[in-house]
Formats: sequence, structure tokens, C-alpha cells
Amino acid sequence: MTIRLLPPGLVNRIAAGEVVERPAAALKELVENAIDAGAARIEVVLRAGGRALIAVTDDGSGLTGPELKLAVERHATSKLPSDDLVHIESLGFRGEALPSIGAVARLSIASRAAGAEEGWRIEVDAGEIRGPVPDPIQAGTRVEVRDLFYATPARLKFLKAERTERGHGVDAVNRLAMAHPAIAFTLTDGERDLIRLGAAAGDLFDARLARLGAIMGRAFEDNALEIAAERQGLTLTGFAAVPTLNRGTARHQYLFVNGRPVRDRLLGGAVRGAYADFLARDRHPMVALFLEVPAEAVDVNVHPAKAEVRFRDAGLVRGLIVGALKHALAEAGHRASTTVAQAALGAARPGGGAMPPPYPQGGARVPRGLAEAAARYFAPAGDGAVMPGLAEPSARPANDDGVGESVPADYPLGAARAQVHATYIVAQTADGIVIVDQHAAHERLVYERMKAALQNGGVPRQGLLMPEVVELDEAAADRLVERAPALAELGLALERFGPGAVIVRETPALLGEVDIQGLVRDLADELAELGDAFALKERLEDVCSTMACHGSVRAGRRLNAEEMNALLREMEVTPHSGQCNHGRPTYVELKLADIEKLFGRR
Repeated sequence: MTIRLLPPGLVNRIAAGEVVERPAAALKELVENAIDAGAARIEVVLRAGGRALIAVTDDGSGLTGPELKLAVERHATSKLPSDDLVHIESLGFRGEALPSIGAVARLSIASRAAGAEEGWRIEVDAGEIRGPVPDPIQAGTRVEVRDLFYATPARLKFLKAERTERGHGVDAVNRLAMAHPAIAFTLTDGERDLIRLGAAAGDLFDARLARLGAIMGRAFEDNALEIAAERQGLTLTGFAAVPTLNRGTARHQYLFVNGRPVRDRLLGGAVRGAYADFLARDRHPMVALFLEVPAEAVDVNVHPAKAEVRFRDAGLVRGLIVGALKHALAEAGHRASTTVAQAALGAARPGGGAMPPPYPQGGARVPRGLAEAAARYFAPAGDGAVMPGLAEPSARPANDDGVGESVPADYPLGAARAQVHATYIVAQTADGIVIVDQHAAHERLVYERMKAALQNGGVPRQGLLMPEVVELDEAAADRLVERAPALAELGLALERFGPGAVIVRETPALLGEVDIQGLVRDLADELAELGDAFALKERLEDVCSTMACHGSVRAGRRLNAEEMNALLREMEVTPHSGQCNHGRPTYVELKLADIEKLFGRR
């Protein structure tokens, strides 16, 4: 078999398969070129999902006739003046996009350089170049790609439905628009606007938040936490939603490196780690993070489409993301998403269907298969039991008439006025009401106390007057005994009691009176789910969550006014108390104006 050089046209079509995998990839390359050209306005037309037409018009610096001829030659670029592949300051740099597109489609580029007297146009049809010739275009550039992949019919067959391809194109433009809020973007399908974003004004944070709100939704803008952190020359900025604003997929998680949108597994892992305490495993937060990295610390030349990057110190980047997100979540205090109240109002309006809640209906941390134990646990308790840690009054109770005195301004969650169905606390605020799920709220408080105690050397324990024996299967007992030293740090002291049982001698003092049988069986199931290979030291907070659930005040437990107000005050000073350990909200706040709307007063 004889080795031969492939024809240039075939080489370009092969290369096009790496750079232009679908219409959205071609669109991304063209919009990046417009951004690199200094455009202040970029207009896109996308027909038939990009198959029939992709047109990108910008008001950037433009090109001369000779530059146009070079632009469609393979590996010709203006973006590497010093041949330095390390210090890359532009989005494009490989010089592959235009010749790759021209090899598989009908490509037309018209451009007029700033200050030039006339414009020029060049055409490329399946690799055949014609021009340049004069063109009456105004300053800027217009690129048209028609009949994409007509020169490679096999690739055309692999495209998805028109709606799917259009969605990928919209996503590609939105990602670039997030990173460049000072640029105005429009995208139409020839009949309607799919994107219309004006240039955002104000400082960088305000402009970014306005742009993110326009793309990700008003709910994100209203419930976003500002991210700003720096570590060893790396700078991270952006916004992350409070945990109670979450989604069923990770589609709304965006990472930008030096202004370049990238898809990186590092982001997903770091975000999961930061939100692990607050969301069920099947829920995902909304974030947009912008990472500025020294050029020598990141390699952007590892993927033909520039969709991936490689960090020199991935651990440093992950630590920065996790630390910044956790700090922002802690600073948010007891804040919960405003969409929780909106969902409640939607459900309460006459004739209005309930809006789907932005949080999971069931927690994922509590092991399954314990229905009987759970029923015993949630059974109403007598009024004589004292709620652990909340026995001291911290706000004056309501008067007998139920109206009460004015609410102090420093009580964001208001003063307790009633308990309904022995499960929900109703509090009056300065301008509305708050409804608190007492079990979910206290579960979070106990959890945060346990975490704080762990950091300070261990959870305080209380000895049992009568040690309790818990019968299990032999494998479950083995799992518990094997990890007994780590469980002791959590305040649970147990040891083996025969082949299929353990005896519990001490329990965490923070839990107060606890269903020891249910707790130990739940922990055994939790250890089985986490697997034998894990280090319990690294997953103590998972176990803390299960223990906190058992130690929190139960639904069905009657509380007096002092206990209810004490719970509200502790929520106000406890980080993350706006959601329980499974991502569900702990309270719903309704403003007086919202309530008046329900009754037609507004």
C-alpha cells in the first residue's frame, strides 16, 4: 500500500469534522471572531437550526481585501502576533474556523475595515475560493454560511431535529453574551427574536448580573449571591443562587476562564461539593462563575473547538471555587429563594394551578426501607418534652387577643403568633408574615451545631442511664462497629453486643431525647449506601445530616410561644437556615402586599 498526501480539500473537510461538529459550533466560532474584532453589536440570523443559513453581522474593526483572502486560508490568523501559544488573549487563535466552514458549506464574507473607503467580499464554496471583489458593505463584517454540510452529506445525516440544533445555537450565543455584557446581541430565526440583549451598563458586577438575569431568568437575578475571591493569583467572580432556587439538571451551571466559556468537569464537582450540605443528590444549583487565571497556569489549546481547558493546578482551582461558594452561602444567613413565596401564592390564588416548586419533594439523604421506624419517629410527642437548646425565651409572646405588640425591626423572621397543625409556626413580620416548617428548620439548626462542634474537637455526649441494645443483621452491626471511633466523634458511643447487635451507651447531647433504635438503623443503612471504600472522616457531614434529622423537633409536636420565638431567633443567626439538609425551604415569607392581592385589595 502506497503512502500519499491527501488533497488539501479533503484535509480541510476532515479538519472541519473536529472544529464544526454542528451548526452551533460554526456559530460560536463566528461570534467569537466578532468579539475579537471589538464589536459593540452582534446580530445573528439562524434558519432551519443553522442548516440553511447562519449569518453573523458585527460593527467591529473589519478586514481589508488582502486580509479577507488570507482569512479563509488554513492556519492563517491575526491573533498570534508573537507565535506564543501560552499568552493567548483572544477567543480564537487556531486559524481553522473559516477554512473548515468553507470546506463543508457555502461561505460568504463581506467586510470593510475601519477607515477604509470600500468594502470587500470573498466566497468559498466547498473549499473553492472566489474573490475578493468590491462590496458596498458599511464598516464591520457580515459572514453568511449557507447549506452547512452539503459537501459532506454523511455529517448532515447526523444532525438532530431543527428545534434541537436551534437550541444549541441559542445556548452558544447566550454563553458568549454572559461573558461579554458590554456587547449587544440579537438572534432571530428570520421570523421572531430568540435573543435580544442590550449592552448592560454599570460596573462589571451590575452589568453581569443584569445580563445573567436576562438569560437565566429574573428568579436568578433576585436570588443570586455575589461571588468574589482570590487565591495565589487566581481570581473568581460571579453569582450563585441560594440553595432553594435549584433545578433538576446541571444545565444552568456556567464556567468562564479568562472570558472563554468552557465545559469542565471540575466545575460540576466543585459546585456539588460546595452545595452538598444543602441539596438533595438529584437537585442542582444555578451558578455562573468567571475565573481569571494567569496564562501560564491554563492550557486553552487542548481541544480543536476550544471547548475545554486544562489547569496546571486543578486542585487549587477546585479549592477556590468550593471555598468561595461556601463563603457566599454562609454570608446569606437564613435567606431563602423568593420563588418559594411565589409558588405559594400561585397555589393559593383561586383558579390558579400550583407552580412546580423549585425544590425536591423528598430528601435523598434519609435511607429507605424504614417506614415503620419513620412512623414511630414522626408520631406526635407529649407536650411535656423540652425542645433541646431552645428552652430560653428570646421574644415576647403575643397577647391573648392574638395581635401582639409591634415586631422589633431586628427580627427579620418576625414574632411567633401561632402554631397550626402542630407543625407550622406563623410569625408576624414588620411587613408581612412568615410560615416556618418547624421540623425542617430545627433539623438545619441541629445540623449546623453538630458541624460546629466537630470543628471544635467533637460533639458533646450524654450517657444513657440504661444503655440500649439495637438488634441488626450481622453485616450492619459490623459496619457500625468498624466505624465506632468516628461515630464517637459525632457523640454516638456504641460497641458490639453479640454477633448481630450493638449496644449504645452515649448519644449526642445536641439531639436531646432521640429514637435510638431508628437512628442506629438509619446510620447502618447510610453506611451501606456510602460504601465500604469511603473514609468516614470525609463523609461525617453526611452522617451528621441523618443524625440531625432524628434530633430535630418533630412535626406534630406542640410548641409554646417561647420555644417558637427561640427557634425564629436562632434561625436568624444560623447560616444556611433558609433550607433544610435536603434543599427544601424551611420557611415561606409573604409580604402584606402579596396577601392583599389574594383578597383583591390590590
